[in-house]
Amino acid sequence: MSQITMTNIVKKYGDGFPAVNDVSLDIADGEFMILVGPSGCGKSTLLRMVVGLEDITSGDLSINGKRVNELAPRDRNLAMVFQNYALYPHLTVFENIAFPLRLAKGAANEDEIQRKVRDAAAMLELNDHLERKPGNLSGGQRQRVAMGRAIVRDADAFLFDEPLSNLDAKLRGQMRTEISRMQRRMGITTIYVTHDQTEAMTLGDRVAVLKKGILQQCASPRELYEQPVNLFVAGFIGSPPMNFLPARVEGDSLKLPFVDVPVGPDLAAKLAGKSLVIVGIRPEHLKDAKLGDAMPEGAVSFTAPIDVTEWLGNEQYAYVPYESDPDVQAKLDELDRELDGEGMRTQMVVNLDSRSRVREGEDAELIFDPALMHVFDPESGDNLTRDEAKAAQIAQDSEEDRKRALERAKQREGANA
Repeated sequence: MSQITMTNIVKKYGDGFPAVNDVSLDIADGEFMILVGPSGCGKSTLLRMVVGLEDITSGDLSINGKRVNELAPRDRNLAMVFQNYALYPHLTVFENIAFPLRLAKGAANEDEIQRKVRDAAAMLELNDHLERKPGNLSGGQRQRVAMGRAIVRDADAFLFDEPLSNLDAKLRGQMRTEISRMQRRMGITTIYVTHDQTEAMTLGDRVAVLKKGILQQCASPRELYEQPVNLFVAGFIGSPPMNFLPARVEGDSLKLPFVDVPVGPDLAAKLAGKSLVIVGIRPEHLKDAKLGDAMPEGAVSFTAPIDVTEWLGNEQYAYVPYESDPDVQAKLDELDRELDGEGMRTQMVVNLDSRSRVREGEDAELIFDPALMHVFDPESGDNLTRDEAKAAQIAQDSEEDRKRALERAKQREGANA
């Protein structure tokens, strides 16, 4: 069990470019922290600095209140699970899991090694594979062997570096569940690196979003989704991603490509002096008006041409093309590149109920609640509609949920002991 604190961490390579730039994070005992961001954002570099595989250029790294910047990896008592599993092909599953125990000569006798390996194997459902070699295992089984090797070390924290990226989609889903269950059961502090925002949203107690080595926001998945601090976080979190639409500020309304939206006095004050902003609308907040579902007072409706539809059984996507305002298109193109996008055509994605009869080539009447939209400053990218009070309440609720989940896991463990 451990608390990990990063204070103003910087990593510069030979050319002086900061791969990680002034990152500060306080990871609580037993917390599951996700480091996420597009390729090259510095998340794996930051993880490697925590474990000791990369030197820290400046800043402080503390584990349980002790500064560990100069400690060798073996002296930090952290267990790392790599993307390629790093298993020994000539050793059995049993010996692969036991390897760190045998490496620490004299630290554990044979009976202890047998007990620890078999306990870890039972937890990960590997008992039937202990005499097999890694080459005869599936990708998911090899991943569990790598996790077992980390478990037997009795480490202060687990560190995962994109552990599921080599697995197919179905197996990734299964392994996410396995990792989450194991972390809750053991109550161990965990740092997990991924570029997959679905993994980030489903696994993490909190998620740290990085962009070009700079921490953008660290919060619970729900806070990131509902109260993003800026355009980058809003665009990275969510699948399908948030729609970004140009909007002209005209008096007490915003002129979007399809509809004019009235603006309340609080937002109007923030928009003073601005002529153009970017409006963000989640695909699921747009509804088919013809379904007659109840909408709050103040909802706005509009008619838009449907270019393409995709029916998935439980839901349906509709794509609505539009002409982007050239004054913000450069900013949106830049954001698309930062998010590893492909620079596709400007279109709005609508996530409709499967009951909808909206069809491609037709005009659809859509409706949404303006209270759910986000408004961003196109220059700074700041979210002008972020509600700090709501964000603080979400953070408090999420921390209470985390503690309750750990407590329930301990109770289940005690009942099964």
